[in-house]
Amino acid sequence: MHLPRPSLKWILAVAMLAVAAPQMAQAEALLVVEADSGKVLQADNATMPWYPASLSKMMTAYVTLKAVKDGRVSLDTLLTVSPTAASQSPSKMGFRPGTQVTVDNALKMMLVKSANDMAVVLAEGIGGSIDGFAGIMNQTAQKLGMTQTSYVNPNGLPADGQITSARDMAILARAIIRDLPEYEYFVHIPSIRFGRRITQNFNKLIGRYPGADGFKTGFICASGYNLVASATRDGKRLIAVVLGASSGRMRAIRAAQLLDRGFANNGLAWLRPSLGTVDNLVPIDSTPPNLREEMCGPKHKRPASDEDAEDTIASAGSSSTNGDGGVSFFASGLQAAMPAKPADMLAQPAAASEPVVVYTGPTKTGAALIAAVEADTEKMQPVKRAKGKHSRVAGKKPDAADDAKADTKSASKSDSKSDSKPATAKPARHANAKPDAAAAKTAAADKPAAAKPAGKPAAAKPAAKPKTSADKPKTAADKPKAADKPKADAKPAG
Repeated sequence: MHLPRPSLKWILAVAMLAVAAPQMAQAEALLVVEADSGKVLQADNATMPWYPASLSKMMTAYVTLKAVKDGRVSLDTLLTVSPTAASQSPSKMGFRPGTQVTVDNALKMMLVKSANDMAVVLAEGIGGSIDGFAGIMNQTAQKLGMTQTSYVNPNGLPADGQITSARDMAILARAIIRDLPEYEYFVHIPSIRFGRRITQNFNKLIGRYPGADGFKTGFICASGYNLVASATRDGKRLIAVVLGASSGRMRAIRAAQLLDRGFANNGLAWLRPSLGTVDNLVPIDSTPPNLREEMCGPKHKRPASDEDAEDTIASAGSSSTNGDGGVSFFASGLQAAMPAKPADMLAQPAAASEPVVVYTGPTKTGAALIAAVEADTEKMQPVKRAKGKHSRVAGKKPDAADDAKADTKSASKSDSKSDSKPATAKPARHANAKPDAAAAKTAAADKPAAAKPAGKPAAAKPAAKPKTSADKPKTAADKPKAADKPKADAKPAG
């Protein structure tokens, strides 16, 4: 029996069903929409509640820039780092309390480096407090139609009630494009330079994927690796949302695949069943999936921030390039001039660009800006010269220095480091207790003399010995200990 050959339209329609079918080998939420119309091109778990992680900073930026646009603050407004801001977990700039930064610089540090301390600086500067600003974030979310979103803090660090969805993140990305076109450059800065340290944008599509022009990354153990990305080709802009990817590299590959598919299938809209607009996607009533065990269980060593340890996911490239099975094959067959495979493309260095300089203090230009950069560089110097275990000089957590190390260690470890510093003073205290007459003059000099560097009193001991009488050491025997205490305290303060 001879069966009729299927028509080309029939073959394409069947293939398109494969494209539209969810490809959910693991817990992920995927969404692609047209930026101007909000038309949904693909949606997999798009209304599943999810932990936003640092995608929360998109709303922090939106609220801040709306305040700038409305004239309530300016980009030059100076904000002060509070103890609360300074205490945030990495990734962060690490400025001391009392440091001042402009709204402009705080936004750049927050969006490129995903600095949690800068998010709090902006929140306290605009909303008066974290709680006050979270209230503004929630009001704004409701106004924009983000019905699945609630905020507790401005940076996305783990907190009960900090929830969103891929749908709501696409709505927010569209709002930034629509409402803040004059400030949109903040979401696609390739890199920033603070002092000598250059930080690349954690969104790996920037500078690698053709037409990439936004937005933001996010990661906490419970959410996995998240990314909102946008790209423009031939005048059409698409927004892709990936929630719950297995690594920073994989979230970028997923987003590139979604964007490729969206651009490739543009001319075949007649084959696809209409998915409506992003605002009309129906929310799923459930609790967010918790990926903590999968992301940060005993077998995984994860950074504490959006920064992704590339060596931990080296194998992702080979398995993920065609992670969508027939989908990638079909899409590549439709587009003759298809860009490089996402995994190959993302393995390339980002396109060369001049880092945007960020700095502390008021807005500066020309020679004043050069001087400010040099001053910030000097602040970083002691940390750069310090050796491994002594890099803790400070509970001062200087500037942007060595965040890669900070991200892989818990806050408690850095606390224990600074606590261990006084222990280096113990030998000095013990040594002072031995000599008989060593402190006769030190005791007479009282505490101001004791605050001098530890080396000087030590040098004075031999000279003091012959000059003291035999009975004086006994009457002042306990005073060397008291004199030594300021030395132990003075060392960590330096």
